[in-house]
Amino acid sequence: AASAAAVGDYINHDNVAQLDKVHLSTIYLASIIGSVTATGSLVAFGKLDGRLSSAPMQHPARDRINIGLGAATLGAGAVVMGGPEMGTGIAALGGALTTSGILGWHMTASIGGADMPVVITVLNSYSGWALCAEGFMLDMPLLTIVGSLIGCSGAALTKIMCDAMNRDIVSVILGGYGTKSSSGGEAMKFEGEATTTDVDTVVSLLGESESVIIVPGYGLAVAKGQYPLKEMVDTLRSAGKKVRFAIHPVAGRMPGQLNVLLAEAGVPYDIVEELEEINDDFSETDAVLVIGANDTINSAAEDDPNSEIAGMPVLRVWNSKQVIVMKRSLAAGYAGVDNPVFLKD
Repeated sequence: AASAAAVGDYINHDNVAQLDKVHLSTIYLASIIGSVTATGSLVAFGKLDGRLSSAPMQHPARDRINIGLGAATLGAGAVVMGGPEMGTGIAALGGALTTSGILGWHMTASIGGADMPVVITVLNSYSGWALCAEGFMLDMPLLTIVGSLIGCSGAALTKIMCDAMNRDIVSVILGGYGTKSSSGGEAMKFEGEATTTDVDTVVSLLGESESVIIVPGYGLAVAKGQYPLKEMVDTLRSAGKKVRFAIHPVAGRMPGQLNVLLAEAGVPYDIVEELEEINDDFSETDAVLVIGANDTINSAAEDDPNSEIAGMPVLRVWNSKQVIVMKRSLAAGYAGVDNPVFLKD
């Protein structure tokens, strides 16, 4: 919308060569930021919805492609800022739109699934800055203020998310997957068999346990199981069991998704704890019930320095006395990394 409004505003002027530099800069910024946000959001949606592979696109010339597209976008912007006649200006603005759109697509496609929650916050911030530029362009202070609020809040949330996931914010924004602690070698191979169980055994285990921690993930949201889960929690608590929820900073596929899901079902907020608050308590827990989570409990993040998620803080469920994982399959998680927790004794 910001890009379309910017192009429309440019075309609507009778003599674009007479536009002042501030107006031209807002048209240019609204166009390219809106274009990057639009194409990046489409790729992020495709990855989150499973229509595109969650694996990062690792083109050997990735950085050179990004630099080339960025240079072309800046070059087209220089032409626009020169205040040329309508034909030249539209061609330059169209070129900037095209190259920035491709840049947004390429950068987002180069980021793996585990970092998509961070990408969402980055794109949210971008949309705010595009709206801010549009407000300057249309001389509408309300748009400028709202855009600034969205842009700043998105940037702040991005910083918080990167810190929580031990990610380098510059690497994420520029389309790199890497973590601070990844050493770049070959990831470990895990072998073994998972131990399966049944409903009666799990019910018996929960009944005998004094302390239970539930780790929800995206699978809970897909199954819409928060309401029956709330009923189960009420039953356990009424029987005198200590039941808590452990929420990873990026549980689900959007920041705060699981917090909202549990609140929607009426789960008391005082039994919902964040990773930092509860991670040291797993060793004193009788049973952990993992529902639809995978990457957020992957011990490879701590045990394998060559893993693609190495260094990412995870919930140490494997330290508890017993772990029950409820998943549709034992396949790798959204980050595409095998989980050795499934194979632990």
